[in-house]
Amino acid sequence: MSAKDNAAVPTGHFIQTLNEMIDNQGKRLAALRNRVPNIVLLSLFASQPSPADSQVTQVGSIRRRIRMPVYIMGLLISVVILLILDLDRPSSGFIQVSQQPMIDTAASIASFSD
Repeated sequence: MSAKDNAAVPTGHFIQTLNEMIDNQGKRLAALRNRVPNIVLLSLFASQPSPADSQVTQVGSIRRRIRMPVYIMGLLISVVILLILDLDRPSSGFIQVSQQPMIDTAASIASFSD
């Protein structure tokens, strides 16, 4: 009877761990597939000229025309929008999420079966 109970504990842990792994894989895939809605991206692109326009009117009211703040503001807004787009697509772009931990885990699981 005690041998039966000892075998049940590791099996229970295995099943619990397997369920957690399946849940974590589902969360991981959901995070990779979730994207910023297109309407939000369109509103970002549509609202970009608005701060630049306000900067132009502010600079335009000054007698001496300084255009550098307008260029800097446009550049900063463009960089923020590009950063949002890059973070929204983790498998492509400048910022990429490494898959190496998953590859290492698969290799360690495969080494147990050998």
